Amino acid sequence: MRRRNNIALLIFFLLVASFLADSLAQSQAPNQASPAPDAGPANPQSTPPSAPASTAPAASSAGQSAPNSAQNPQDTSDNGVFVFRKEVEEVVLHATVIDDKQRIVTTLDKGDFNVFENGHPQTITSFRHEDIPVAMGIVVDNSGSMREKREKVNAAALNLVRASNSSDEVCIVNFNDEYYLDQDFTSSIKKLKEGLEKIETRGGTALYDAVVATAEHLKKDAKLEKKVIFVVTDGEDNESSETLEQAVRRLQGENGPTVYAIGILEKEEHPKKAKRALQIMAERTGGIAFFPQTLDEVDAISRTVAHDIRTQYTIGYKPTTPKNQGGYRQVKVDAHSGHSKLSVRTKSGYYAGAEPAAGGQ
Repeated sequence: MRRRNNIALLIFFLLVASFLADSLAQSQAPNQASPAPDAGPANPQSTPPSAPASTAPAASSAGQSAPNSAQNPQDTSDNGVFVFRKEVEEVVLHATVIDDKQRIVTTLDKGDFNVFENGHPQTITSFRHEDIPVAMGIVVDNSGSMREKREKVNAAALNLVRASNSSDEVCIVNFNDEYYLDQDFTSSIKKLKEGLEKIETRGGTALYDAVVATAEHLKKDAKLEKKVIFVVTDGEDNESSETLEQAVRRLQGENGPTVYAIGILEKEEHPKKAKRALQIMAERTGGIAFFPQTLDEVDAISRTVAHDIRTQYTIGYKPTTPKNQGGYRQVKVDAHSGHSKLSVRTKSGYYAGAEPAAGGQ
């Protein structure tokens, strides 16, 4: 019995040893599958990890660019929001269509438009018709002659913002013989009101310098692609280092702003020159210049401007002449409908490539 007992004990120890060996093997299996903490990649030529997705706010404008989007101009951000992306070479136009009774037309499709650059037809590559948020610079004359007008002008400017897209970003620039950024981009009516109330009505009128500086601020610091300048003045420029021609050229750079102007010129000694300057800046950028007979009309005009901005078509095309060849490009857009004669207001042209430096240099 004793020998039999020894054999049984031996069998017991063999079973225990086998069980321990199996347990040890299972506990080491995950560690054997993982590389050592300081190990490099198995293949030194393998593709590095992708960069993290951009955290910039998604914009709804047709021209909002994004990295690595050439394969698909319409994509989604990592939070699922639908965004539009543009090709690098695309020119974007914002166009208002008017019928023969001066009513804004909002029922056209892509096929109803023809685009020409330097007289040559262009292929439309993107088309949208919706209320796109804008980056807007409100530029208000702060010269001595505006002292009695600022209260109503300020109220009209705020009503413009109230009638606009709630996602707009707006800045306030007051100017006399100098210009001041009195409120940077915001959608807060309270902050904009405070910026407009920083009134120091004195000195001359550096209109061109103020408009050019605002356009540069929109280009460098605005997050939204579509850009607008709303300017109110009651006189002729008499202080700027920029000339009218230099200012217009700066405004007509690629993706330059649309200018809407109000000239309160009823008491101006030289109204023709002042009027011409506002008309040229507005018409060549696709905007409108208004010349009210009384100050009371300014508020209604500001609401008209808001309506005009919100009902525009956004048309993109890739020019047949590459933009890197530079130079000025004349632009014309036609629209057609079966039942009425239509006219299209958009920028008259643009300077491709690098923009001129300040002061026209």
